[in-house]
Amino acid sequence: MYTPLLDIAPTDLMDIAVVGLLLWGLVVWTRRARMALLGLAFLGVFYHLIAQQFKLQLTTWIFQGFFAALVVVIVVVFQDDLRRLFEQIATFSLRRKAPRPDSSSLATLTRGLCQLAAKRRGALVVLPGREPIERHLLQHGIPLDAEISEELLDSLFDPGSAGHDGALVMQNNRIEEFGVHLPLSENRDELKGGGTRHAAALGLAERSDALCLVVSEERGTIGIAARGQLEILGNPVGSIKPGDLRHKIQDHLAHTGTAVKARRVKWRRLGRHSVEGLSALALALGAWLVFVPVDKAVLQVRVDAENVPAGYALTNVSPREVEIEVAGPRRAMLLASNADFQVVIDADLVRLGRRTFEVSTQAVRHVTGLSVKSIKPEKVKLTVQRTRGSTP
Repeated sequence: MYTPLLDIAPTDLMDIAVVGLLLWGLVVWTRRARMALLGLAFLGVFYHLIAQQFKLQLTTWIFQGFFAALVVVIVVVFQDDLRRLFEQIATFSLRRKAPRPDSSSLATLTRGLCQLAAKRRGALVVLPGREPIERHLLQHGIPLDAEISEELLDSLFDPGSAGHDGALVMQNNRIEEFGVHLPLSENRDELKGGGTRHAAALGLAERSDALCLVVSEERGTIGIAARGQLEILGNPVGSIKPGDLRHKIQDHLAHTGTAVKARRVKWRRLGRHSVEGLSALALALGAWLVFVPVDKAVLQVRVDAENVPAGYALTNVSPREVEIEVAGPRRAMLLASNADFQVVIDADLVRLGRRTFEVSTQAVRHVTGLSVKSIKPEKVKLTVQRTRGSTP
């Protein structure tokens, strides 16, 4: 009986590990569409293991058309996510650094935001990460390129300012532009009752690795939006201090891997995704078992004879079993056994005195979907004897 797990070469292990990592990343990346992916995976398994295995022609035809159209649908629906994925691969490969403010500019920013919160004046500040944010902006603002200061922040977010309703984008230690319009999030549960500014901050944090800071003019609180989550600080109102806010921002930057310091892997985050990782690895192993063909497998197959001429009786076949080497889909090998194969010798030439017969691949009978590559030994000997009443 073929045992696939004993047939794993080092290259196969590497292949499974790479596919497992890719699937793990896909699961984490499409966390919000997980149920849809599970449904597609179920349809794929049904198509390959049931419709094709049992030759359900109409079902197979419908599934082929469905999957052909599905590729186009996925590209259209997930085009923004796919583009972000490719951008992440590019930024990781190029080791692009995030334009983050230094400690002095960050201290100035936090003091200015706390002052705005105390005045109940709304504000929205964007700190871009490694990923570009230009394609997510609904409308660019007013170019400024000015060094940050508390007085400038107070002036830009004054209700009489032309761009006070928009966002301020800060690159490194300078304010690049203000009055920028951002996409809005529709995640009402995560918004926690926040208004348009909070929706804009969370909307950009869902689509990129940018860090968004939002001041609520209704409640006087400060929110930090990052990695698709929104954290509200300053409840009760006025409890947040500039130093505490600065430490919170630095902690968020460190977790997103965009701070000045190098990224440190958090074991608790790895533990949280370990179930997803193990599931992805199991799925990769299953895909290897189903789709990767078997290069070579050796089976012991019984030899039988047919068409024994009248007047002769078969007494022995030597050897009684031969080794056949087969190749083909691994899923077919999993379902096959030695009993599914039979070597049948046409013994009609016994009447002419032949006793040794060549064993060709055409003599192997099976319905497994595998192909026979070779047979050892290539010849078998039949032992017969005449029966009573036969003519010599």
